[in-house]
Amino acid sequence: MHLDIKHITKECRGKLNITGSKSETNRILLLQAFISGFKIKNKSNSEDSKLMSAALMSKDEINNVNKVLIIDLDVHQGNGTASIFNDKEKVFTLSFHGKNNYPFRKEESDFDLEFEDNTNDSMYLGNLKKHLPQIIQKFEPDFIFYLSGVDVLSNDKLGKLGLSLEGCKERDNYVLRLCKENNIPVQISMGGGYSSNLRDIIDAHANTYRLAQEIFF
Repeated sequence: MHLDIKHITKECRGKLNITGSKSETNRILLLQAFISGFKIKNKSNSEDSKLMSAALMSKDEINNVNKVLIIDLDVHQGNGTASIFNDKEKVFTLSFHGKNNYPFRKEESDFDLEFEDNTNDSMYLGNLKKHLPQIIQKFEPDFIFYLSGVDVLSNDKLGKLGLSLEGCKERDNYVLRLCKENNIPVQISMGGGYSSNLRDIIDAHANTYRLAQEIFF
């Protein structure tokens, strides 16, 4: 795989109105690409691992960011980031995922919570509201990457969980408001979504960014 970082940086700085030095932007965009698009990592691809790790653990930190929390709420385990950052104390990896969803051989995140098939809104949100504030309080991250996968919906063709559209929206609402209340910058990446109803996928993703607009702007 070849990543043309100069091209990506030029395009995204203009479209996303990113400020800051080019070196800072390069690392942020590279991290976003890996977290959102290279979630399931090929263990044999050590060059990707080195590139990802170097992007975050550079000596000149991104705007004085020293500790990063990765919140992966896609239905599939965040095995890529778990493996890449397994020995990095400055990065905390959290994954809520389906117990019986791919990958069947899981990596070990700093915090993993596996859900049984058809887990409903109440069970999922109850665990989220129990564990996430504790992790933020204990780890004290300076920056959060949030992977807001919508393949947690009950009618998803690949996911095995049972969240409703409203439950998925409340999940995003809780995570984003927690970031806001703790004054922690957050970057959101769209995750999976394979519902048999295309409108549900669109609505679920749109809800995430409507909430972000409402909460932060």
